[in-house]
Amino acid sequence: MSSAELSKTTKAPTGEPYRLAEGELRSKLSGSTILILIGVAVILRLGQEIFVPLALSLLLSFTLAPIVSFLRKRSVPKIAAVLLAVVSAFCAIAVFSIVVATQVTNLAENIPTYQRNLVDKVHSLAQAGAGNGVLDHLSRAVERVGAEIQTRAIESESPTAQTPTTREPMPVEIVTRSDPIQTLGNLLLPLISPFATAGLVVVLVIFMLLEREDLRDRFIRLVGLGDLHRTTAALQDAGKRVGRYLLMQLVVNTLYAVPISMGLWALGIPNAILWGLLTLVLRFVPYIGAIIGMILPLFLALAIAPGWSLVVWVGALYLTTELISNNVLEPWLYGANTGLSPLAIIISAIFWSWLWGPLGLMLSTPLTVCLVVLGRHVPQFGVLDVLLGNEPVLEPHEKLYQRLLAGDPNEASDNAEEFLQEEYLVDYYDNVGLPALLLGETDRQRGVLSENQIILVASSSLSLVENLSDIAEEEENEDETASDAGLETGSELELPDGQGRSLLCIGGRGGLDDAAAAMLSQVLEVQGATSTTSSYSDHAARGSLAFPIDGVDTAIVIYLNGNSKSRARQIVRRLKRLKPDLRVGLLMPTANGLDYAPIDPSEIDADFIETSIAQAARSGLVMSTPVSLKTVVRKIARRGLPSGRPSAASN
Repeated sequence: MSSAELSKTTKAPTGEPYRLAEGELRSKLSGSTILILIGVAVILRLGQEIFVPLALSLLLSFTLAPIVSFLRKRSVPKIAAVLLAVVSAFCAIAVFSIVVATQVTNLAENIPTYQRNLVDKVHSLAQAGAGNGVLDHLSRAVERVGAEIQTRAIESESPTAQTPTTREPMPVEIVTRSDPIQTLGNLLLPLISPFATAGLVVVLVIFMLLEREDLRDRFIRLVGLGDLHRTTAALQDAGKRVGRYLLMQLVVNTLYAVPISMGLWALGIPNAILWGLLTLVLRFVPYIGAIIGMILPLFLALAIAPGWSLVVWVGALYLTTELISNNVLEPWLYGANTGLSPLAIIISAIFWSWLWGPLGLMLSTPLTVCLVVLGRHVPQFGVLDVLLGNEPVLEPHEKLYQRLLAGDPNEASDNAEEFLQEEYLVDYYDNVGLPALLLGETDRQRGVLSENQIILVASSSLSLVENLSDIAEEEENEDETASDAGLETGSELELPDGQGRSLLCIGGRGGLDDAAAAMLSQVLEVQGATSTTSSYSDHAARGSLAFPIDGVDTAIVIYLNGNSKSRARQIVRRLKRLKPDLRVGLLMPTANGLDYAPIDPSEIDADFIETSIAQAARSGLVMSTPVSLKTVVRKIARRGLPSGRPSAASN
């Protein structure tokens, strides 16, 4: 059951939801979820030999499933499609492994020839930075490595060259007789184990692809039979995200590795194919993989050439390819992102590498994507989506209210400017600003806000409105230009032109109402009207003298509390007594028939009552407002005139 359903079904005797009970339930769910996740992590660590092949097989099946589906749509039989996809994939992996092994062997044979150049360059660096302890240590380390390599090479070439005086004592070890079969097993098992694991992965992938529909049905029956829609969405989302990520990452890495290999070969770097293939694999490691793949060729360029130009050219090659990949290839090929935040990718890489070593580091992103999908579709694991996902966890108005509570109008202004790049100011105030103030009003009524916090929220809101004054001026200038040219600029022209109109916006019963009045006043000024504000503290202390109604044709009173009918009636009558021809309206967002019962304007002698800033601005800017017959009768009766004429008119 969702939190919204809980708040609807669990009510206190007064009609308010049991918020504390709901919070306790959430904490219990989160605590149990955390315990489950810790238990799963321990099991995965202890059962590494079992779960690593399973995880690898699962991810490979996600990767090959689109290929199998593609072949099936071309009328290829299911078994043939699966075998073709699996055999092709593992043949490519085998060829890749053979090429890498050959290149590594060749590189190991040539290492002693590169040692002298590396030592000379380190010596030159040490001389340039004389007295630098780090360079001195680096120079000695390189010399020791070079000497060790050279000694090993001499020993391998002439094992009998040593004299008896230089021969080290031979260690003596007592060995008991053992079973020949056991000895043979100890020798063969380490060699057979990788091949056995690879064969197990191949078999698992084949059967997972062949039994994909059956496995899906069993998973649904096991965890989601009561909600087929949610379980189906989770499976489709996981398959789409993981499969697309792996395939597109493979394509991007291949397109990245090909120019790297060709560029290194053109520059004369030995084993260019090896560095391209390693780059292809290492780029599966988030963020640091590309850096690791670049460091090794840079060191080799440092070792084989006497100067520094080759190092510069290799670095430029990697930097150029990286920029093209990040800004062209990845945005073009990735139709959708993985759904992970950048910080979550780094944390997941650390976690999976600790859990399963280098293989876990390679698989960290796709495995974490599966966890995020689980959290997105299974409420009990929603904490995973909150912690690891890249979707906003707070609604814009909730984020604004949090910033106002923290007294940080500057960040709130930055967020507002991002919103206003595509929307108008009135839309921002109606969809974000006013709902944020309503959250504050709700907390005030609940008694969870102190007086200082109310003042802080109100003052921060006024600062936000002031920070958005430049955007308001830009919109006003745009409207004037569009009006002169006879053009339409968007939804803002739905509001009437305010030229020649003068309005007063009044905060009804507190600082939060004053902030809403400032928002409405700014929207009116965007429309070209002359608008002023009057705070609640002024008219509460000075009475009617606080209302600057000279030259004002319309006054709008703002109440965020929908239970303000009697107060609204009093202030409307005070304004009408001060200026009988003054149009007086109300902005009461919660008097919408949901939070509070709607109010008929005739009941409080108001000219209009609206529930949004856009509606209030529109009603305040029109030259006249339709008045109900009941309101006319009341006005005539209050002036002491006979009411028979309106009654006759109604007949």
